[in-house]
Amino acid sequence: MKKFSALLLVLVIALSLAACGGNSGSNSGGDSAGGSSSGGSEKGLQVALCLSGAANDQGWNQTAYEGTVKVCEKYGCSLAYSENLGTADIAAAFADYAASGYDVIIGHGFEFGDPALEVAATYPDVKFICTEADASADNVASFVMACEQTAYVEGIIAANMSKSGKIGGIGPIQGDSLVKIINGFEDGARSVNPDIEVQTAWTNSFTDTQLAQEVAAAMIDSGVDVIKHCANACGNGAMGAAVEAGIWCQGDSYDQSSLAPDNILDSALYNLDIVLDIALTSVVDGSFKGEVYNLGMSDGAVSLLLSDNVPDDVRQIAQTAIDQIISGELQVVRDYTVRN
Repeated sequence: MKKFSALLLVLVIALSLAACGGNSGSNSGGDSAGGSSSGGSEKGLQVALCLSGAANDQGWNQTAYEGTVKVCEKYGCSLAYSENLGTADIAAAFADYAASGYDVIIGHGFEFGDPALEVAATYPDVKFICTEADASADNVASFVMACEQTAYVEGIIAANMSKSGKIGGIGPIQGDSLVKIINGFEDGARSVNPDIEVQTAWTNSFTDTQLAQEVAAAMIDSGVDVIKHCANACGNGAMGAAVEAGIWCQGDSYDQSSLAPDNILDSALYNLDIVLDIALTSVVDGSFKGEVYNLGMSDGAVSLLLSDNVPDDVRQIAQTAIDQIISGELQVVRDYTVRN
């Protein structure tokens, strides 16, 4: 397996914060703030959502934002959110929300785990919920999605659709929740063709679409004819390169078919409405426990949306794998090892 190196420092975008539903949270300044009223009552929980990118990125962050809005509407909670948080900003954002009286603070991504533990110790009455993290304490719970399951099926699809025998996977930063996706993709592809060449690249950015486009173009120049990404908004650039070159691509986190309608094979869906419903229900009914929870296809936490570009025979192969994963017949290994 070849590995393309593309390193770029992550741009630290200033914290933006908007309070909704009649509540106002702290604002650390920065770029324009955005928010959405959840339609909550004054007696409802005050919920804050912290995101690493834009709430309308058509990917990782948007699915969390929309899922949180849906659950807040269900339970009559008010919602505030912060977008484009760099790693250095997370603890301060958490602390600002906690000091402002928010009952539940959600951090979307593995990088929110350690800051949650740090701030939670000072605010024991606030519940912290992290996705894709390995953090737990009396008032901290993490919900880990089996994203490697969807990636494995995407690898099966990619291997069946590739004519060159070369496929590519592009990720942003080498965190566990992202490494497991790239590895799952490779394992799925090799279950079809043990000799397939899987090229991988890490952009070291969640937002640099231009860099991802350049990395994808380099892969395409070397013969790759299917590209899978799990690179948040950064990955949109990789899909753009696939469209320009006329090759297949695979989306992540959200239905990304509108970004490449003639080129997309599938989109891995991370159903945060289901995940956060489980999480917030535990707060509402008093059953919250500070543990790490694992949710997969059988729980509805992750799924795969196949496009009409996938031929019937490959669609059937993919569906068989999905059914086997849901039933437990097929166990996808979760591998956090960065492979060379």
